[in-house]
Amino acid sequence: MERLEGTHTRPGLQHHVRGSGGDRLVQAVPQEHGPREIRGDRGGLDFIRFQHRQVLDPGVGRERAQTKMRATGGTLRMIDAAGNRACEGCRVLEDIARFSLDDRGLTERLKRVRHGIRSELDSLGVGTLGLLGSRDTPGDVGTGVSTEREVARIGLRDVALAAGKRSQEALRSLEELAKTLGRTGGGFESARYAMYDIERSVVQRLAPACPQWVLCVLITGELCLHHPPGRVIELAAEGGADCVQIREKSLSGGPLLEHAGAMVSACRRSGVHAIVNDRADIARLTDADGVHVGQTDLPVSAARSIIGPGKWVGMSCGTQQQASRAVSDGADVCGLGPVFASTTKAKPSLAGLGLVRSFVTDEQTRGTPHLAISGITPDNAARIATEGGRGVAVSSAVCGAEDPASVCRAIVAGLGRS
Repeated sequence: MERLEGTHTRPGLQHHVRGSGGDRLVQAVPQEHGPREIRGDRGGLDFIRFQHRQVLDPGVGRERAQTKMRATGGTLRMIDAAGNRACEGCRVLEDIARFSLDDRGLTERLKRVRHGIRSELDSLGVGTLGLLGSRDTPGDVGTGVSTEREVARIGLRDVALAAGKRSQEALRSLEELAKTLGRTGGGFESARYAMYDIERSVVQRLAPACPQWVLCVLITGELCLHHPPGRVIELAAEGGADCVQIREKSLSGGPLLEHAGAMVSACRRSGVHAIVNDRADIARLTDADGVHVGQTDLPVSAARSIIGPGKWVGMSCGTQQQASRAVSDGADVCGLGPVFASTTKAKPSLAGLGLVRSFVTDEQTRGTPHLAISGITPDNAARIATEGGRGVAVSSAVCGAEDPASVCRAIVAGLGRS
């Protein structure tokens, strides 16, 4: 390594550096009196520490000196590590927003947050050299500690979730550590809240779009006349159903949670999506794929806030106006009906096939997944397809059948999707 000699000066800081020999670790430590060189050995590396003389002005300099006196080696190491984690997590989300989502606004916002974190770190008064000097990666006992979840990422959504949590947790640490240095930590707190919102935006954008299901079977235990509900799910899947809605109006609380959990598990085994009717809380607790709400239930935004990111929210719509509003509010799928008279429950009026026709031709709603509902059987499914309908929801025709698989095949064939 070549011999180095010279003086590096910046406002408020003077260094005199000289040395020669092999690989060296250089650490700057504040010192009010002239430069002093200390030699030693640390972890097999020739270690040189250069203490530097700080030029203090009467006000700011005294405050910085007091800050440095309060900052122990452990505190500096924690600030250094947390600062790196906060910015790293932010940068990962920034790259996702830039290269995967192509979202300029989100990219710029993340860049501002990341630069703001660095500015807050600078404002702590410990200095970049002080943080670098405190760093001891070989001696960090946490570098060898890991969990199974850290080494597995299923797609960009998992990457974004991990990056968001990494940044938020680190910002919380920085907020608390700043207080030990006489600061409020308010800047780190603001950045943390910003990251909560950004994480939600990124993860929701990365969530898979709701598919256009062909046949969703509404499972209600009391309608399953020949087979248990779990078996109906298996047979429906064999017949071409690709979604199940768990609909148990007579259950609540613990019994509903237990039943819905068992049905979601049955759906997973059969390879179909699981949607819970009405209850966003039950959908979340059972890790269902989504929740379906009615016009008098929770609004779409409230249901989404409960069920969490990456899940789907559907809404029942009896008119085109309701459907347009649901799509505007962010519904992922719309239930359209009642189309035909139903034996499941009385319908005071029918929306009819006209609603299906209107939905699939309206500029605002035509691209949204939908399910025509009520009174649909193998005999009339083709009429839905004739009007442009791409999917249906069926209850008693499947649940009450001796051979649910055959009924599902006939309905799927009637829709022209076999």
